[in-house]
Amino acid sequence: MQLKPLGNRIVVEPLTEEEVTKSGIILPDTVDKEKKAEGKILAIGDGKKIQKLGLKVGDKVLFGKYAGEEVTVEEKDYKILSDEDVLAVIE
Repeated sequence: MQLKPLGNRIVVEPLTEEEVTKSGIILPDTVDKEKKAEGKILAIGDGKKIQKLGLKVGDKVLFGKYAGEEVTVEEKDYKILSDEDVLAVIE
C-alpha cells in the first residue's frame, strides 16, 4: 500500500464482523446497525496530536461508523481518520 497519512491522521483497514443473534440468525455487515466500527491501523501521520495518542501500526481501534473518509487503493477499502475520530484502542 502506498498511502501515507498527513498530519494528525491515520489509515485504517476496516474489519467486518458478522453479528449472530441469540436465535442463530447471521446479520451481515450490510444490515444497518448503529454499532461502532473497528479497524486495524496500517499507517500513522506525523502530527503532534496523533503522536500523543500513542497509537502504533497494527493496533485495533474503534471509530464512529460514519467517521473519516473512505478511500479505495488497489481494490481494497480503507478509512482515513483524524485523531478526533479514534474513540478507543482495543487491547
